[in-house]
Amino acid sequence: MRPTISWSDLRAAAGGTPGGLAGGQVGLWGLGVEGLANLRALSALGRQPVLVDDHPPAGGVDGQPVLVTGDGGLAALAGCDVVIKSPGISRYRDDLRQLEARGIPVVGGLGLWLQEAPRDRVLCITGTKGKSSTTAIAGHLLTRWGYQCMVGGNIGQPPWEPAQAGLGYDYWVIETSSYQATDLGCSPPVVAVTSLHPDHLPWHQGVENYYRDKLSACSQPGADLTVANGDSGLLRDRVALLGPRVEWVHADDDPEADWMGPLGLLGAHSRRNALIARACLRALGVPQAADDAALREAAAGFQPLSSRLQAIGTVAGVTFVDDSLSTNVLPTLAALDAFPGRRVALIAGGQDRGIDYAPLAAGLADRPAPTLVLTVPDSGPRITAAIEAAHPGKAEVLACPDLAAAVQRGFAWARPDGVVLLSPAAPSFGQFRDYRDRGDAFAQAMRACSAG
Repeated sequence: MRPTISWSDLRAAAGGTPGGLAGGQVGLWGLGVEGLANLRALSALGRQPVLVDDHPPAGGVDGQPVLVTGDGGLAALAGCDVVIKSPGISRYRDDLRQLEARGIPVVGGLGLWLQEAPRDRVLCITGTKGKSSTTAIAGHLLTRWGYQCMVGGNIGQPPWEPAQAGLGYDYWVIETSSYQATDLGCSPPVVAVTSLHPDHLPWHQGVENYYRDKLSACSQPGADLTVANGDSGLLRDRVALLGPRVEWVHADDDPEADWMGPLGLLGAHSRRNALIARACLRALGVPQAADDAALREAAAGFQPLSSRLQAIGTVAGVTFVDDSLSTNVLPTLAALDAFPGRRVALIAGGQDRGIDYAPLAAGLADRPAPTLVLTVPDSGPRITAAIEAAHPGKAEVLACPDLAAAVQRGFAWARPDGVVLLSPAAPSFGQFRDYRDRGDAFAQAMRACSAG
């Protein structure tokens, strides 16, 4: 169980009086987006922490020196009374376990915040995929109904940012990653799980660890109801990890409901995400969530997330769809399902995290409409091998040197009325800065098709 420490516990002691956490030394480990938010929060509490990073920025941060973890940084953290880590630092690392073996609490910003938040008005949304969209939908509905709602966590700003203090929020909708879930010492009464599929295996050191860590947000002290994807066999098999009560939501629930139309979402999985958002808001006691007319009115004006199954243009009858946010097999299969009966040129591949592509191959074998798979480095060869092993000589697979070449070949094949779908089932790092950069490159390649 994670330590039950809050941000308020770290406020500097009045007059610098030593004693407890208020008078002890705080270490800050990791200086990414969330790490810098942690630094601002500590500064607002009157604390100047020891700064440590695996690869610190040259010149430090705001005039403060930053120690290298492997060159004096770990020893400095070992002298602290509490260490606040960034989510990217795995709890399975030997150096982190060394700190915990010394009795030093190693905590995360979200866990610190949740200890003192009004948790009956907090919704944590997790899942391998779909959590960003579900978070955005829930936040949009609440805002359209006139509530002050913060959408944050793994999407947007951390809720403990000093700039968020005193803004009078009615609700907080917090996207929670598997990394952040391991930092939680308590749960809000309502948690959502949108999907489950192997991911982030190096960080979690194994698939079962990943499942357990991801779902731990459902069962910490304070947990009551988990709203979960009822179409996921992996989730149903792990119902014991989903907390005291579970409400299952399926993509085909409430088939007569028409309130989701204005959201402008594609695919059955997107419909399920919207239904999960509605179920969560009902569980929080939001009265409008039980009124289809109020839901439909509030759904208007929703802006789907960029690079999440987003149609970005049409060239010579071919639709181009940017799903760059899809970084594993589950969302890629869902993206293909969004285009039943249409020819799809699927562009897949990217940073190779060692995930199993056999389920992708199986899904492609079951797809009745023509499909061309265009693979790109680095995981492209493994995707090709998985497809050829599943149905040798039957699937159309073409290895491409880069994204631009894949778009050109896909466009030529998909004419006159097919789809070119970028849904990589792999992260973007190595070839691109992030998924947005990859999506921008896809859009540029589409424009090149138009110019040709």
